[in-house]
Amino acid sequence: MSSGYTYVDGEWRDLNEPLFSSNCHGAWLSSFIFDGARAFEGVAPDLDRHCERAVRSARIMGLGEPPSAKRMEEIAREGMAKFDRNAELYIRPMVWTDGGFVAPDPETVRFALSVYELPMPGDKGFKACLSSRRRPAPDMAPTEAKASCLYPNSGMALAEARAKGFDNAVVLDPMNNVAEFATANLMLAKDGVVYTPQPNGCFLDGITRQRVIRLLRDKGQEVVETRVTVQHLEEADEIFNTGNYGKVMPVIQYEDRELQPGPAYRMARELYWEYSHKHG
Repeated sequence: MSSGYTYVDGEWRDLNEPLFSSNCHGAWLSSFIFDGARAFEGVAPDLDRHCERAVRSARIMGLGEPPSAKRMEEIAREGMAKFDRNAELYIRPMVWTDGGFVAPDPETVRFALSVYELPMPGDKGFKACLSSRRRPAPDMAPTEAKASCLYPNSGMALAEARAKGFDNAVVLDPMNNVAEFATANLMLAKDGVVYTPQPNGCFLDGITRQRVIRLLRDKGQEVVETRVTVQHLEEADEIFNTGNYGKVMPVIQYEDRELQPGPAYRMARELYWEYSHKHG
């Protein structure tokens, strides 16, 4: 079990204490959203934006009005202070409803925030394959929110990839375009240009993704948001991800093709770490 704390009903509790009754709407009918931020090396980059997205996700799902993003951030920093300054932490605000039948009852909105130790995965890279799973279209699922109900699909994609000897999976959208990895956004480089799938409502335009794009462009690196196909992956000079869990990580194998961490990945990771220590 992870070591950490959960703030709920005005107090900090042990991370592993139960939060729900067996009749909780959030648990059995998925009226539940979460967000994830990171603290590492004494910084917590874009923590405010993660809290803002949690509030936005709750509203999209019709869960009622949770605490403000500012209050969420204050609670998160209270939790961070319970650990060593350089601890590698995961920060997870959560909003759900206790009541409702199929549709959630916003009058029963609940909020909790967990802070717990979760080591950063480092920069060794990962192996990825193409998944048979797909991201849903916006009219098929609440894709604008970071909704928990979207994640079993990611879990099935991961399980499929791991059964084949890979670490992660590339997931397509309903139109056969590349959407993202099962757990993070995707970028690739070809002939000195960085390409990434244009957000089309089928996947979250991640906070780390947005930050990395901005940092690269500010440094003069061309970044093109466009339609990405499987063929683009097969011909890429390098592939890497952006996401909260590991921030920026390189792909060292795609299907049966070995890859090396390249200059675009290294620039992205170095710029993100530099930004984090200046503004985190």
